[in-house]
Amino acid sequence: MAFPQQVRIVEVGPRDGLQNEPGPIIPTEIKVELIDRLAAAGLQHIEAASFVSPKWVPQMGDAAAVMAGIQRRPGVTYSALTPNLKGLEGAIAANTPEVAVFAAASEAFSQKNINCSIAESLERFQPLMEQAQAAGIRVRGYVSTVLGCPYQGEIDPAQVAAVSRALLDMGCYEISLGDTIGKGTPLQAKKMLEAVAREVPMSQLAAHFHDTYGQALANLYAVLEEGLAVIDSSTAGLGGCPYAKGASGNVATEDVLYLLEGLNISTGVDLRAVVKTGHWITRELGRHNGSKVAQAIGPCGSD
Repeated sequence: MAFPQQVRIVEVGPRDGLQNEPGPIIPTEIKVELIDRLAAAGLQHIEAASFVSPKWVPQMGDAAAVMAGIQRRPGVTYSALTPNLKGLEGAIAANTPEVAVFAAASEAFSQKNINCSIAESLERFQPLMEQAQAAGIRVRGYVSTVLGCPYQGEIDPAQVAAVSRALLDMGCYEISLGDTIGKGTPLQAKKMLEAVAREVPMSQLAAHFHDTYGQALANLYAVLEEGLAVIDSSTAGLGGCPYAKGASGNVATEDVLYLLEGLNISTGVDLRAVVKTGHWITRELGRHNGSKVAQAIGPCGSD
């Protein structure tokens, strides 16, 4: 299959990238500025917050304030993760147009992460899906551990396909396939996607790959060849998985943009503006910039 002519980037840095950041709580104004900078760079889908208990995810405790503080640009989707009904109610109150739910392809990961089976996790989402639909809110589904689990090892592609289909049938408009521990390889990624695409249309699938083993770009190239046209990424490679030993951040948005530009695939995103944003946020956090492209290009001038 030919490469897609256009790819939609879903920027997950403000949520997936910051939620496990160690140390002091990141100020709300920093999160808001990050989101505003990303939108100004041309990113049209930004996962901005997570409506979860501050007890479990302290960095996301100001989700409502973040959603209230951002300068909402026309044409930009600002979404939030909502693992339960209480989270959805918070998202609705904060005027969030899209939310996301997540399930695992691994039974062991599901039990360790959210203390229930895959089937139970899907059942819990049913009332959430109904309430979101009633409120006119779109729901995106995540499937984690699609290319490997820290507890269970390899994952059968048929299992990934079954969970993806279940989320689609529940009403998710798009299913994001997550290599949570970043252990997958291009052949694995192709086989997994082929299995899932038999159950879910390719136009409703996205790739969410971590770069722990340095394979994320190669894996993305492999699924782009299959026609997948939505990629989740995180500016400066922010993020990681607290349940996966050694798991580094999501694939860096800058590196994905550089790859896509080299393939003449349109994104509508200004690479250099994202590079500047990545350098800015890593300085604010006092951490290393995980983007190889950002390191090579440098700061791109002043802020």
